[in-house]
Amino acid sequence: MPMLLPLLLALQTTPVAPIVKGTALPPPGTEEAAVLAPINGIFTAIARRDGQAALPHVRAEGRATATGTKPDGTPVINGRSWTEFAGGLTAGPERYEERMPSPAIEVDGDIAMVWGDYVFLIDGKVAHCGVNHFDLVREAGAWKVLNITWSRRTTGCPGQ
Repeated sequence: MPMLLPLLLALQTTPVAPIVKGTALPPPGTEEAAVLAPINGIFTAIARRDGQAALPHVRAEGRATATGTKPDGTPVINGRSWTEFAGGLTAGPERYEERMPSPAIEVDGDIAMVWGDYVFLIDGKVAHCGVNHFDLVREAGAWKVLNITWSRRTTGCPGQ
């Protein structure tokens, strides 16, 4: 028994390599950057107010769904097809911009998920904010957004 104690103590204090911390931001040049490409394409279409420019980045059978709360506190869920989403992006005098500064990206084979806080600006002023959740699939080597679901609130947004 006395010889077993030093062995057990040695096993308890054996150094181990530190666990590498994850980051929400993808390192440049990795698969995660390719996953973000169609999302950035949709954000560019929003900024240009050109719904047709969003369609090459999505799968036609997918949906765009927003959740929020009416002024009376009633929860609301609005879902639309990508065609309906694109139809809502029409030319106008206001300048739109959507920012998603620190997306978390998960990839497993030909599926991916991107999640993160966003802020939506109109003419440089915060209009609303929330969390975006994109699910994507890879087809013929290219990532496409299947669905996006987002929460929407007008209070407690960064920059308000």
